[in-house]
Amino acid sequence: MGNLLTSLLNSANALDVYNQGLTTTENNILNANTPGYANQTQTFLALPFDPSVGLPGGVGAGPIQSSRDAYAEQAVQAQQSGLGASQQQSSDLNNVQNLFSLTSNTSVNSSLNTLFQGFSALSINPNDPATRQTVLNDAQQVAQAFNDVGNGLESAIGQIGQEATSTVASINQLTAKIAQLNQQRMSNNNGVDAGADAAMYADLEQLSQYANFTALQQTDGSISVYLGGQTPVVIGNQSYSIQANTSLPQLQILSAQGNDITSQITGGQLNGEITVRNNQIPSYLSSINTLAQSVADQINTTLAQGLDQNGNSPVNNLFTYDATTGAAQTLAVNPLMTTDQIAAALPGAAGGNGNALNLAALANVTNTNGDTFTQAYAALVAQVGGDISTANTNVTTDQQLLTQAQTARTNISGVSLNEQAAALIQFQRSYQAAAKMITVLDDITNTVLSILP
Repeated sequence: MGNLLTSLLNSANALDVYNQGLTTTENNILNANTPGYANQTQTFLALPFDPSVGLPGGVGAGPIQSSRDAYAEQAVQAQQSGLGASQQQSSDLNNVQNLFSLTSNTSVNSSLNTLFQGFSALSINPNDPATRQTVLNDAQQVAQAFNDVGNGLESAIGQIGQEATSTVASINQLTAKIAQLNQQRMSNNNGVDAGADAAMYADLEQLSQYANFTALQQTDGSISVYLGGQTPVVIGNQSYSIQANTSLPQLQILSAQGNDITSQITGGQLNGEITVRNNQIPSYLSSINTLAQSVADQINTTLAQGLDQNGNSPVNNLFTYDATTGAAQTLAVNPLMTTDQIAAALPGAAGGNGNALNLAALANVTNTNGDTFTQAYAALVAQVGGDISTANTNVTTDQQLLTQAQTARTNISGVSLNEQAAALIQFQRSYQAAAKMITVLDDITNTVLSILP
């Protein structure tokens, strides 16, 4: 009779154990597409059997094991950071592409060509008021073309600063959520809650889109997050907010203690914003300012060497600018300049066209870093185009690398519906077998009881 009771207890316990297996399998199936979820496996234990000391044996439920692989997670996060940086860089650079053109009638290139054609026409009719007025109008177009590029680049710098501020806010929101999830993990005595675990790694992957970091598992179950691998932003259930300082020429990322950690940000959208705002656009702006200043200085210098329509040395420059603010943004035609003040003649040949010829010849002078004006502008356009092409290529490459990392992670810890279907059938049959055993044992018990006196 004792053996019957032991068998009943074992069978009843097996029902509970297999039911836990069914529950785990059903949970896997329901969360197959949940971001951050890793396949869970119910383990089983052989219980000790020793009737002499009351150990009935049988099967017991062991801990639920997660298939999550730390290396696979880190690989996905690293590739996600790389893609985030290249995508942001590509987006920001494509936004400034329209500022540069070699064919538009209002571009720097076209405006310069038109101005030098105007100087050439002036050499043919040096004393024609209409031709002189055309030169002034063409000079206005040159100034406007430089203004458009310079102001457009300054506007892009401001826009990217706003983007960086928004990105930093998103990072702070995520680190606060991770700290809250840490609190749950710590309260769970380092136990694995599949739902909270999925939320944690979904947040970590999203964080990797914004910036590079190192995540370290602690003995209390919490995950510490170090931005750039150095600056703590999550320790236990505490998060530490970072800041974006856009008040300086260079975008700065500051830690919670106010330290400059910009150099630590080497991945994610924030890195893309830092690269474009601090390096690439300032380089373009420096080049266009240099070109605008060179155009203004060389034309003003040449005009200063001639005689105006009245036979006098000119008293006003054609172009003005503020080098401190930026020559491209501030280039303008001197409002005091009148048509008769354009010095088309040379000393000793009043009323002639000698200086107009010199002005027209400036189109082919290589005084701007060894290039003509149009060559210098074309080189700048090529630099911008090359940077955009590189960024776009990086997006394609990084997307492929991320897909490969995600596929590798899925192969390790993803939920296979086919495998889960097979496990479901296995647990169902095991449950049915245990239930059948209880039925048989119940029949045997009833039979034994019925024959007892």
